Amino acid sequence: METASSSMVHVGVSGMATTVTLEQCGHNQGYMRLDNCSFCPESRCCLEGGPDCIHSVIDMDTVRKRVDSAGLGVSVSVSKDAGRYLCDYTYYTSLFLGEGRSAFVHVPPLGKPYSAEQLARALRAVILEMLELMENNKGKKHCLHDQ
Repeated sequence: METASSSMVHVGVSGMATTVTLEQCGHNQGYMRLDNCSFCPESRCCLEGGPDCIHSVIDMDTVRKRVDSAGLGVSVSVSKDAGRYLCDYTYYTSLFLGEGRSAFVHVPPLGKPYSAEQLARALRAVILEMLELMENNKGKKHCLHDQ
């Protein structure tokens, strides 16, 4: 009996973002800042003994190229550093638990420079492209913990 694998797409607002930013990987170490509840792991990592970096099985550069070619008027970029804060911590944990079948998208604050409608169109296009790539990669190795 085959079990269905689930995937997760996380979206976070970054005050530094000027584009819709597709994060390619999550990092385990380097967490130094307190979160909103004044918590920071004593070990400074997400998962003690976990791999330093986990890449998404989704090729974010391919997603970026496809969404850019759709002409939505929203800039899309790819990053390999989600910031060693709540977003990176969430992404790493999701990648670890989901065996690489997760995504994280950073968006700029509303109106800086995109409207809610523009961001919604861009996120829809991004997610549809991710689903397309995941569908085409069925049956391939989905865990990239060793990279």
